[in-house]
Amino acid sequence: MNLIQATILGAVQGLTEFLPISSSGHLVLFPQLFGWDYQGLIFDTVLHLGTLVAVIVFFRKKIWILFKSLRRKCWPNECLDTETIQNRGLFLMIVLSMVPAGIIGLYFGDYIEAHTRSAYIVAISLIFWGIILAVADYFSKRVEVKKPLGKINWKNALVIGCAQAVALIPGTSRSGITMTAGLFSKFSKEDAAEFSFLISIPIIAAAGFSNLLKLYSIGSGLLGIEIYLAGFLA
Repeated sequence: MNLIQATILGAVQGLTEFLPISSSGHLVLFPQLFGWDYQGLIFDTVLHLGTLVAVIVFFRKKIWILFKSLRRKCWPNECLDTETIQNRGLFLMIVLSMVPAGIIGLYFGDYIEAHTRSAYIVAISLIFWGIILAVADYFSKRVEVKKPLGKINWKNALVIGCAQAVALIPGTSRSGITMTAGLFSKFSKEDAAEFSFLISIPIIAAAGFSNLLKLYSIGSGLLGIEIYLAGFLA
């Protein structure tokens, strides 16, 4: 892989991560489409960490508000204002939503990576989940009263968390499927998107650093530092 290819793939990752069209799927399709060598899981991981930084920067104010709500010493909710109670609850629901993807990734991540990284599976996943997202969008438009994100409950969090676990399959857009679950849970598009990106932060960070440690420990499949840097910055 050269710098131009790394930059192109980095740009593809950056653009598709924030659209419901599966960044991981496009990272599989692009090299095969242009006849490039497979870039390796570690390169894909670096690209995801790059978009992770972008998500953290974009939501920095919301993240700070969530953490600040935990610093309040008064834990019985009756002595807190409504906004703090909702932010504290939202933080806990974000943590809860990590559980399904965390368990599936820990025990089946390697198997999924080894058996689903093909253009055929990616294409089927893109088409199927694209249709489901369209159905969810239609459903959302027919819901007159949307549930505010501050009212999210543990059932909503687990449903969206399970959807995020399905996104471990290449071609399944993580943002797309979690937003779909959010829309079916009667949240607005804006709230579904916000929760989708907030729950992506811990999962992408954990998976990214885990893969980096694993691959560096075995010392195989490494590219030049300039290749990783180009993809990360793009």
